[in-house]
Amino acid sequence: MNKYLLAVYQPNTDGDVPPREVLDKIMQDVRDIREDMKAAGVWVYSGGLDSPSTATVLQRRDRDVLTTDGPFVETKEHIGGLSIIQVPDRDAALAWARKLVQATGLPIEVRSFLEQSAG
Repeated sequence: MNKYLLAVYQPNTDGDVPPREVLDKIMQDVRDIREDMKAAGVWVYSGGLDSPSTATVLQRRDRDVLTTDGPFVETKEHIGGLSIIQVPDRDAALAWARKLVQATGLPIEVRSFLEQSAG
């Protein structure tokens, strides 16, 4: 079994947020998918992330560590949430990602974790 990250990309603009009743339906659909993942035994973790404006970035500068507020990279979108699943292969990860795309209408990035030794 392989672990995969399913990252949800959200636009940075507040104007693209759906009305409350639409957002409530989307969030319920996402919760339903999470329950389906749990029932299928593939769910490891899911969570939403706070606004990028709450981020703190630490970077090495010579021998010091520099701390700055806000996201490291300015982009038109940000990762708004994520799920980690454990499935047999990439095709299975893509199938779960498709369900999230259908529920949210947002892009989902699928990325496998590097293999880790048992040591």
